[in-house]
Amino acid sequence: MKAVPTAIPDVLVIEPAVFGDARGFFFESWNRKAFSRLVGGDVDFVQDNHSASARGVLRGLHYQLQQPQGKLVRVVAGEVFDVAVDLRRSSPTFGRWVGERLSSSNRRMMWVPAGFAHGFLVLSESAEFLYKVTDYYAPEHERTLLWNDPALAIGWPPGVEPILKPKDAAGIPLVRAETFP
Repeated sequence: MKAVPTAIPDVLVIEPAVFGDARGFFFESWNRKAFSRLVGGDVDFVQDNHSASARGVLRGLHYQLQQPQGKLVRVVAGEVFDVAVDLRRSSPTFGRWVGERLSSSNRRMMWVPAGFAHGFLVLSESAEFLYKVTDYYAPEHERTLLWNDPALAIGWPPGVEPILKPKDAAGIPLVRAETFP
């Protein structure tokens, strides 16, 4: 397992060591010791989530003000464009975003620490998305950042018309969003 830095140092792309031959492949998708070395400390995951979505579904950009969640995300079927937005006011990268293509074929994962909004856009006909989280889902503390906020200028891939849940379509722009210290 190795970490590939992104433009925001706390967000990492994780590339597992994949062993394969004509029969198929094998890789460790989670190893506490290896992951702790990559992120510089122990991370305690408390919940795993699995979603399935059709082409064009855009989920996010979600975060929880209380019980903030760090997320280790990956795709087991299909392809998505995965995005993390830094909402930590004390961070030099506050208000900046990073995005990566995650797919079942590239087997890449992304580590999104607590203090970030997170979302993804499905690029393939469908996608199955897995994420390990560091705190429990708390809907009363969930917030949604506006996915197409001009101040963020997220470079969503062209050619895919987003399909949004009403909650996501009504997200708050960064200038009005509740953020982290």
